Formats: sequence, structure tokens, C-alpha cells
Amino acid sequence: MFIEMPSDLEAALIDLPLPTWELDHSFLAKSTMERYRTELTATPRFEETAATLRHALTREGGGYAVLRLGNLAKALGTGDRFRRLVTGFAAEVAVPFSPFPRWPLWKDIGVKVDKDPGKSSGIGYNAFHMDLVNASMPPDYITLLCVRPDPLGGGFSILSDAHAAVARLSEDCRALLAESVYHYGTFFDLFSVGEEYKPFPILDGSDPEEGFVRFTAKMLAGSELSQAHAESAGELAEELVRGQVSFMLQPGDYLIVAQRRFLHGREALRSGQETIPAADRRLLLQLFLRAGSTGGSARVADRCHR
Repeated sequence: MFIEMPSDLEAALIDLPLPTWELDHSFLAKSTMERYRTELTATPRFEETAATLRHALTREGGGYAVLRLGNLAKALGTGDRFRRLVTGFAAEVAVPFSPFPRWPLWKDIGVKVDKDPGKSSGIGYNAFHMDLVNASMPPDYITLLCVRPDPLGGGFSILSDAHAAVARLSEDCRALLAESVYHYGTFFDLFSVGEEYKPFPILDGSDPEEGFVRFTAKMLAGSELSQAHAESAGELAEELVRGQVSFMLQPGDYLIVAQRRFLHGREALRSGQETIPAADRRLLLQLFLRAGSTGGSARVADRCHR
């Protein structure tokens, strides 16, 4: 699941200044995707590397990959030029977009010591979840680019195969998880993720290997559930932890997670974060992807759901 960059491709990409991207509504414009693809496919072994990335995400048993771009980050820094290259790789998987109108294409996830510790920008354990769990059309992929890991050595990324976890549950438990009684979070000022889904089932009744497992551990405390429904969700949470993998993202690592297969989270950061200047704390950049050939087609699908 860790994809190393061929040295000749790295050398070519260092000398490849891609143009500034343009957006079509909240999606990366088709013209930008085509320009990036034209430029990138002219570099040695790019298509081979992109194919390896897609295979890791879509093969049986797959669903996440880490593209190791550390040498590029060292050579170029992690500013606009580097982010254009990463965006080009992302566009080989699906269509980059931002569901948040107040944020640009890439959203910073820093560390705030006074934030709820369980939030993405907090310092505590961030339990297993899918992003935008309460949207009728959640992003198909969540991606995270590591700019800086926790300088104190904490914050391991955790992933778990949600469908494999569900398969280990009893039939009665799965039946309860398929009932529309769960809810979590608020829903406002969002683009291209459909409508609010409330309440929702954790198991959506579609192909058990393809559908979303709409789960966030935070809803166990935030939802008014019957004992049976709460216990079933708790059993799923336990199975997710039992099947988890963990790893530390290094500078330049680009993690891509298929939300229809894997749920993600983060171990707690190491204590002492308040002693680290804010500019030196852990920093990830987040980008979402929508399956589909163009931003326009994804928006059509969104309108159909509305």
C-alpha cells in the first residue's frame, strides 16, 4: 500500500512546473485535469505509477494507498508548485473537489490545543469515522497530504476495513445497523455532497462490498439510540479497532482512502503540544475526490440526488 516514486520520475517532476489550477464550481476544472494529464504523462513512468496507485485503491482487499512524495517535498517545498503535482496524481484517481465554500481546494488540518481533543485538529484520539457521514453523497475518497508529522512522535494514522469488520458481526447485529436510526453532526454551507441524511442507516443496504458503512464513533455518545442499536454500533466500533492498521505519515506522504471501503482516524498526539510553536505542530492538508470522469458529471449526479 506504500508506493515509492521511481527516481527518474522524481527527477522529471522536479523540473515540471504545472500551471495554476482552475475550478468549475467546487470541482477541479476539466481543462485543468486535461492539461495536468498531458504534462504528467510525458514524464517517464508516470502512467505506470498512476496505474499502481489506482490498482491499490480498487483491487480486491485494497482501498487505501500512500504515495511517497517526500523527495519531491524536499526539493520543491510544500507550497503551490508541489501541491499542483499532488493534485495531478489525485486527478488520476477521481475528480478533486472542495465541499466547503469557505475553503480552497486543499484544506489545512493543523493542531489546536484548545480544540475538542477528538476533532481532526485536536490533540487526542480521533476515533474511526467517515467524513461527511450525514451527507447523502459523501466524498468517494478522502486524501491527506502530510506537511509535518507530530514533532513529538505521536499522531499515527489508523485505518480499518469497514466491510471486513461488518462481515465479522452477527446477522442480528447487521440487521440493526441497517435501520435508519443513527445521526451525527450538523449540515450547512456545503457543496456537491447532496442533502442532509438524517437519520441514516450505518449499512445502506446496497452491495455489501460497495456501499458506504456510515459510521463515526462519535455518534455513540451523540445519538439517542435504543440499547440494542447502541450495542450493535459499539460492536462495530470494537471490530474496527480489532482490524486496524496504523502507520506514521512522513513529510510528503500522500494518503488516499476509499471511503466505500475503509474508515480512518488518528492516534493521540504526544503530550506537550502546548510547548511547540503553532507553526511547528503537525500539519496535514485535506483534499476530497468524487468518482466520475469530470467535475460536470459529478455535479449532474449531485443534482439528481437533490
